[in-house]
Amino acid sequence: MAFKKAFVWGAATAAYQVEGAWNADGKGLSIWDVFSHEPNKILEGHTGDVACDHYHRYKEDVKLIKELGIKAYRFSISWPRLIPNGVGELNPKGVEFYSNLIDELLKNGIEPYITLFHWDYPYELYKKGGWLNDDSVKWFAEYAAKVSELYSDRVKHFITLNEPQCFISGHFTGAHAPGLEMSYKDIFQISHNVLKAHGAAVIALRENAKQPIKIGYAPTGPIGYPARDDPADIEAARKFTFKCDPLSRGIIWNVSWFSDPVILGKYPEDGLEYYKEYLPKITEEDMKLISQPIDFYCQNIYNGREIAADKNGNPYVIPHKPGLGKTAIQWPVTPECLRWGPRFFYERYKLPFFVTENGMSAHDVVSLDGKVHDPNRIDFLNRYLIELEKATDDGVDIGGYFHWSFMDNFEWAKGYNDRFGLVYVDYETQQRIPKDSAYWYKNWIEEHTK
Repeated sequence: MAFKKAFVWGAATAAYQVEGAWNADGKGLSIWDVFSHEPNKILEGHTGDVACDHYHRYKEDVKLIKELGIKAYRFSISWPRLIPNGVGELNPKGVEFYSNLIDELLKNGIEPYITLFHWDYPYELYKKGGWLNDDSVKWFAEYAAKVSELYSDRVKHFITLNEPQCFISGHFTGAHAPGLEMSYKDIFQISHNVLKAHGAAVIALRENAKQPIKIGYAPTGPIGYPARDDPADIEAARKFTFKCDPLSRGIIWNVSWFSDPVILGKYPEDGLEYYKEYLPKITEEDMKLISQPIDFYCQNIYNGREIAADKNGNPYVIPHKPGLGKTAIQWPVTPECLRWGPRFFYERYKLPFFVTENGMSAHDVVSLDGKVHDPNRIDFLNRYLIELEKATDDGVDIGGYFHWSFMDNFEWAKGYNDRFGLVYVDYETQQRIPKDSAYWYKNWIEEHTK
């Protein structure tokens, strides 16, 4: 069973990581604009002020997306570019930019996938308490309504939130914007508000849509894959993937706490037990709001852990083997996660599944021949996509795959240290150079869309 004919082959970016133009044309501040300007927050003092200058170079970038045969582009909207204060008046230049980008994509036969929120929260709303303020649910719904009103006449696919596990950690570990170290009690209130905001956005998107639309949600989290293809290890890997941990890692790093409420309408029982002393009041009305029906489920998947069943059938995490391949950012290379993760998610949540991020950071350089040779990324992609194809053989309804990322960009606290792109960006000249992996991906897409 190969990938279905309608399979979406795409690439992804996020607003703050590529757009630049951080204070141009009426844009408001985001928490990342403020955080990246603080001393000693970002590696080597980098900021996203210019990034890839996608704001001014989007036509060039869309042309390149088309030339590389990529069929869909997942991008996020900068909330404060569209609505400078987070609520209230629209910024005409921001409205125009995203409208022009969408038109350019469609003109070139590329399907736009809009992510509403990829971490760049409006600073003006942060000053009012941000996600900790219960009004954040209403603020996000109002923003979602505006996006739907403006763009749903041409855009059919929307994703509410990207990786709540990660952006919420910026309120606890301090490593990401807004750089806070809040209490567990505050973190669980924020998490609950974020999930309610997701549900409110789903309602707002649908109520204001100009045509039938499809809505998804893109969290992340740990994935287990079985050491052996036998029932005991498979079940142990499944348990590992969906279990909640006691609070010992500093963030709520699991799948089920952020996905069960959205799709199953309830928080996981083990999490309710582990976290009970920190939880806010959770009502039936809250859960009804959080679990508004969505059309597809996403995960950002980069790696996983090999799991075996112990004598009691519980997950045992097998230590990484000596010499296990790692990416430039030191993430392990574990292709099996792209077979078993989608399978476990589909079995549990029973929704069409999309991989919304997958890729690797590599030590990319421009060679003397003027090209960027990245055989390690080609090998990575080949291995991972073969495993994804196995998931389709297992009967998983996989709707699409988005490579992270289309081009090198600002990688949050790591600044410009890590290059994940299919396209190399010279940040001094803004020259774009498609890497060997970009042409490999183009060929893969051609071979799998015949």
